[in-house]
Amino acid sequence: PPPPPGAPAAPRTPDFGAATDGDGDRNMILGKGTFVTPSDSIAIVAAHAHVLPQFAAAGGLRAVARSMPTGGAVDRAIVSLLETRTEVSGLLKLHHEIDLVIPRGGAALVQHVMQNSSIPVLGHADGICHAYVDRTVDLSKAKRVLTDAKLDYPTACNAVETALLHSDLVVDGRAKELITALTSAGVRIVGGPRTAESLGLEPAVDMRMEYGDNTLCVEIVDDLDQAVAHIARYGSAHTEVVLTEDEAIASSFLAQVDSACVFHNASTRFADGFRFGLGCEVGISTSRIHARGPVGLEGLLTTRWRLVSTAIDGHTVSDFSSGRREYIHETLPV
Repeated sequence: PPPPPGAPAAPRTPDFGAATDGDGDRNMILGKGTFVTPSDSIAIVAAHAHVLPQFAAAGGLRAVARSMPTGGAVDRAIVSLLETRTEVSGLLKLHHEIDLVIPRGGAALVQHVMQNSSIPVLGHADGICHAYVDRTVDLSKAKRVLTDAKLDYPTACNAVETALLHSDLVVDGRAKELITALTSAGVRIVGGPRTAESLGLEPAVDMRMEYGDNTLCVEIVDDLDQAVAHIARYGSAHTEVVLTEDEAIASSFLAQVDSACVFHNASTRFADGFRFGLGCEVGISTSRIHARGPVGLEGLLTTRWRLVSTAIDGHTVSDFSSGRREYIHETLPV
């Protein structure tokens, strides 16, 4: 909390910071709880809106950090810019000063942060997203959704990496038709153990692989249960999709698959804070506590309780345990 009136203000450490990998790309955001509210965060962005159009051309985050004025509503001291792994490693030990680390970047950076931080980390190391193509699929819909999920932005963490095809699709030839359509669109296809053997595809090196390019692994499963088991074993709990016209299959998939995002007949690329209407995305979390999936500003908030007694003699727990007073537990406006 802020110091009481008349007391000297304590030195203020930066509330937000970011680390780059040296080439100007934003890789890490660091948030500290002191005095930070959603309006503060929005103010930081609004105060520097004039540099956003030149963000990439002027050196990414450096442009924002160097353009910030000293003093005023948003002081330059609020944002820190770190540019080396050594600086990042030192910062990860400041658990008394920093409440949360949000790594933004490749798997190597995220794993480094998770393994070396004494501060809670909100993020994900891998984006191994799956699509289960059921036997009742609308094939034209599957071609369209899978092409988008793989090729819209292949390096993104929400790009699809593995397609699980129901075995009936192999028997009736729809699997080959789907693979041909994806290949024609520019997708490089590799096969899991069953698919490589039955369809003569190049074998996948690893079933747990985030390719980060136009490569898509295709594997055969016999039913929904096998698809769910495969995702549980090889997935990263990021985003999974079921392509089916059977509502019961879709409902079962959405209920059973324990990933941050589960979709029916929609591209994995929708797993994004802006597309979810969060206003922005400060990170994506595959953890189950407390924020999960794409995280906006509200996902960074926690609860603090304030209790003010209106009784002349104050409130005591014994008043309630003795029956002199009763708890009401009403919903109050916040």
